[in-house]
Amino acid sequence: MDDLELFDLYNKTSDKKKENFKNKVNSTLHITSNYNKVECNYEWLDIMEDTIHYIDNILRNPNRFIVNEEDVVKIELARRITVESIKHLSKNTNLIQDFDPKTGDVRPSKILNINKEESYNTYENRFIYSLIQNMKFYITRKKRNLVASSSLKDNKTFDYQASSKLGSEHINLQVMLDSKKEEKKENKNDEGLDVFKRIEKLELQISDLTQAQVYQDINKLHIALVTSPIKKTNVILKNVNFQYAVKLWNYMQENMEDDVKKTHESKDYYDTDTLKKYMDESFLLNYLVIDTLNNEESTFDKKEITEKLVSNMVSKIMDISGGSLNEDELKDIVSKQYSVIKYKTVVNDKEIYKIFKDNMDEYLNTLKSIKF
Repeated sequence: MDDLELFDLYNKTSDKKKENFKNKVNSTLHITSNYNKVECNYEWLDIMEDTIHYIDNILRNPNRFIVNEEDVVKIELARRITVESIKHLSKNTNLIQDFDPKTGDVRPSKILNINKEESYNTYENRFIYSLIQNMKFYITRKKRNLVASSSLKDNKTFDYQASSKLGSEHINLQVMLDSKKEEKKENKNDEGLDVFKRIEKLELQISDLTQAQVYQDINKLHIALVTSPIKKTNVILKNVNFQYAVKLWNYMQENMEDDVKKTHESKDYYDTDTLKKYMDESFLLNYLVIDTLNNEESTFDKKEITEKLVSNMVSKIMDISGGSLNEDELKDIVSKQYSVIKYKTVVNDKEIYKIFKDNMDEYLNTLKSIKF
């Protein structure tokens, strides 16, 4: 049994014995399994962290335009007389109070007053303001069901009980197997910050953005937030900072669902199909292993095995010799090797096989050198 492999053990057992064993098998296989998987996707956090820098660039160099506020006021309230004021007065002579024909002096009662002011109330700035508002809302929503790490738990148990009978021999087997698998993956960035710390840092950066002058000015206007689709103005199309901002906007619009996917599966049943068949086969193999301890020489049908081995060996010899070996020559070869093996009891099975093989090889080589 030293070099006997499990495969050999199975094959050398007579088919009749294996069939008798299988026909008498009475078994049950009870299986329970619990599978829990949590998959977290923090792509939104990565994109926001990458985009915050570009939003800051926009707020530091905001888009603006000049607003002219025109108003006709009394002459003493006019702050600045411009060319536009004179043109307006020439078209509205009713505003002239007095005119001196000698000097040509004109004294108006009222005049057009123009105040020029810079305004941040552009579509691009309203878009950035709306984007920041959406980011704050998006983060708040994600934090409600925040799970900091992905995890996997896969626990399986099965209880196999079986019995069989061979003649007067009763065989019983009970196998209890318990398998547990647990994995946990922390979502940390290159700085070693976990999800909670990353979100805290991001919220602080967004808070800094809201202190920018352009944000404060637009916030005072109480404007309606920009909605999709975003207008493709020249600034938005050509400015790299705005391109990243639009990318973040589109991502948030398209990915509002929960990023945490949970999978749970629980089973408790008695298997009657493939797994049970595997275990029944394993039951037979376990029995064959312990049956090798049997003192009686009934483990294998030695006559049946011997006949198969001899048949295979003769067949191979005849194939190699090309059918030229007659019965007497074959008997002579076997007789010689039998004498060697019979009386050389000190050698083990491997040495016997080697001696037999070497002699057979020598004889076969001799046959090949003979010219017919």
